[in-house]
Amino acid sequence: MFVRGIESRAPKVYLGRPTNNVKIGIVGLPNVGKSTFFNTVSKLNIPAENFPFCTIEPNQAMIPVPDQRFTWLCEKYKPASEVPPVLAITDIAGLVKGAAEGAGLGNAFLSHIQAVDAIYHMVRAFDSKDVTHVEGNVDPVRDMEIILHELRLKDIDRVSKQAEGMRKNVERGLGGKEKKMEYEALLKALEWLQSGKDISFGQWSAFEVDILNTLQLLTAKPVVFLVNVSKKDYLRKGNKYLPAIAEFVAARGGNETVLPISCEFEMEMVDLDISGQGDAYREANPTHKSVLNRVIRLGYHALGLIHFFTAGKDEVRGWTLRKGRKAPQAAGVIHSDFEKGFIMAEVQSFADLKECTTAICADGGVEFSCFL
Repeated sequence: MFVRGIESRAPKVYLGRPTNNVKIGIVGLPNVGKSTFFNTVSKLNIPAENFPFCTIEPNQAMIPVPDQRFTWLCEKYKPASEVPPVLAITDIAGLVKGAAEGAGLGNAFLSHIQAVDAIYHMVRAFDSKDVTHVEGNVDPVRDMEIILHELRLKDIDRVSKQAEGMRKNVERGLGGKEKKMEYEALLKALEWLQSGKDISFGQWSAFEVDILNTLQLLTAKPVVFLVNVSKKDYLRKGNKYLPAIAEFVAARGGNETVLPISCEFEMEMVDLDISGQGDAYREANPTHKSVLNRVIRLGYHALGLIHFFTAGKDEVRGWTLRKGRKAPQAAGVIHSDFEKGFIMAEVQSFADLKECTTAICADGGVEFSCFL
């Protein structure tokens, strides 16, 4: 199938940075399991040399996105190099109550959240005498409210300062109609935030989205709630805190995902796989299933990411881009010159490739691309 660089309908407008180089951050109070989770996924990290044009920070991990098609392509082509599609995950230090006013280095940590494009909100739902709680006791809903409130306060501060900086000029009629519209968009966002709602839940015009995107607001970012339960609760599929957590998230009205996870269990499973004992453990305990792959996929989709593959004897690689991008932008992910000089791309679906039996399709030296 040939795809030409023809513009059709207008692309969907997204809150957030209009780039393919996006990442998700782990956010939560101290001692909720963020570091355990990050250390676990870091053991799956793709070597930095596979991303020569990216700066990989010490608190960032590039995690392979599970995809059976990538595995199949590698088995078929047996390439010299295998580079799967990846999810960039950033570890962010724990926030505390009052972070928006600077408590606990809050301003610095909130700026780290501003630099990511989606959030894994880690919530503690386990009791332990060995792990202290910054608020004195375990109360997941209260903890979630603290984090969400701090993010909203920071956004209110940012939007109000931006609006106040424009107010006098707009009142004097300076800047014309567009500046007045920008000011009104800020006032609308400010009123929305002050009513206790996240920017991501609002209805915004394309113009308003453009204005909001310049501010990189914290509550504009998609959120996946990860509920860290004990290994015992996870394996028995029961936790006393989960119903209240689910009710709280549902009441927010954003159709957000709540996923129970045991960071303790997931770390043990990754360690078993690294030591070569994982398969034996799973065979002996068939009901003990990891959700780590699902967590990775949820983060990937929260960022609005998709991927396609190029394959040949030299390399099988997954290329990541934002959903809604067209073929020229996909080509540009491989090399900017491909987008500039784009005429058309020959694309083959994975299903067609598997069914194809011709000599050309069977030739491992032929390169092709297939979209997700």
